[in-house]
Amino acid sequence: MTSFIVEGGKTLSGHVKPAGNKNAALPMMAASLLTAEPVRLSNVPDIRDVHTMLELLEALGVYCAWEGPGRLLLQAADVQSVALDTVLAARIRASILLAGPMLARTGQVRLPPPGGDVIGRRRLDTHFEALQRLGASVELGGEFVLRGKLRGAEIFLDEPSVTGTENAVMAAVRATGLTVLRNAAAEPHVQNLCHLLNAMGARISGIGTNELRIEGVERLSGASAEVSPDHIEVGSFIGLAAVTRSELSIGDVEPDHLTSIRLMFERLGLECELERRTLRVPADQSLEIRMDIGQHIPKLDDGPWPQFPADLISIALVLATQCRGTVLIHEKMFESRMFFADKLTAMGARIVICDPHRAVVVGPATLRGSVVESPDIRAGMAILIAALGAEGRSKIFNIGQIERGYERIDERLRALGASIERAD
Repeated sequence: MTSFIVEGGKTLSGHVKPAGNKNAALPMMAASLLTAEPVRLSNVPDIRDVHTMLELLEALGVYCAWEGPGRLLLQAADVQSVALDTVLAARIRASILLAGPMLARTGQVRLPPPGGDVIGRRRLDTHFEALQRLGASVELGGEFVLRGKLRGAEIFLDEPSVTGTENAVMAAVRATGLTVLRNAAAEPHVQNLCHLLNAMGARISGIGTNELRIEGVERLSGASAEVSPDHIEVGSFIGLAAVTRSELSIGDVEPDHLTSIRLMFERLGLECELERRTLRVPADQSLEIRMDIGQHIPKLDDGPWPQFPADLISIALVLATQCRGTVLIHEKMFESRMFFADKLTAMGARIVICDPHRAVVVGPATLRGSVVESPDIRAGMAILIAALGAEGRSKIFNIGQIERGYERIDERLRALGASIERAD
């Protein structure tokens, strides 16, 4: 089993560029099924989840080729199967994103249950209810079988699910008539997908809001699009700089994607400086938790866009262990995401798990190197950050989870001065 060996306590420095947003790249890749013409994507992250999606698409008959670093060519000239590969689908949650485009392209799809991070129950109801409203029949069993001719509809999503919104949009662009999608997710990656679809000839309005209007079209053409920089990775590098007391500059960011992230980190006493598209995190900040009015313990919580992203709660938890004061971390969306906190406690953090969604963190705590395991992508990165800020050596197992979402993370950290090696 491959692991990372990390010598903590080193000050980092330098410039890092965020990779493309994996949560944008995966649905954009799925959208290639909606046309027989070439779709070209740039700034695609070279990570395990992307490679698994490529294998899924190739198994369906899509031609896939890297045309250069971060540049993908996808052409679904001939879709040869309507059944997803069971083993590949079990590797990633994003396999569910093939439901909408496959229905639109072929009128049917056979879906094995998707895999992905084990961070609590992750409902599929929103996906299937939206596709049923568009005219699909859904058979549930060991696999999910969807069939039907799609037609526009009024849809109110029972939760602003990101992938549920993306599936509904990809189906609706080829449905007959008008679809109005309310309570839709509006995250940057949803916007990325919608802009690609419009470049392919779709008619989507309301992008970036919670109500999308989609005029179905008879056919879509090929197009080229760029995947936006990953704001979750930007947030991860901000947390890395703070925990290691380092000065880092992060380039090519989308400032509008960082508003809530910077606001929440400011509650932990962390200030960042933004100049155009470069974010600088100064070294040796005081990191004192800002109390609420009346000296009440503050709360840091997540929510649908444009609120603080759920994928950064793990990073915020590690950062809070290094801040002076007490804060309540409230993860509203997934009931198992907080459970990795016991690994931080073993490293010396002072954390009280209140329930599956809430933890109280008291800092600052001196972290010690330890032998730990990465449970999921974001918790894995949080543990890696903790190890880099800890005293002594850490060994992190199950690093494949981290590499599902972070491109060449060990190489990029070494370039900043980190002591991190890969071991078998």
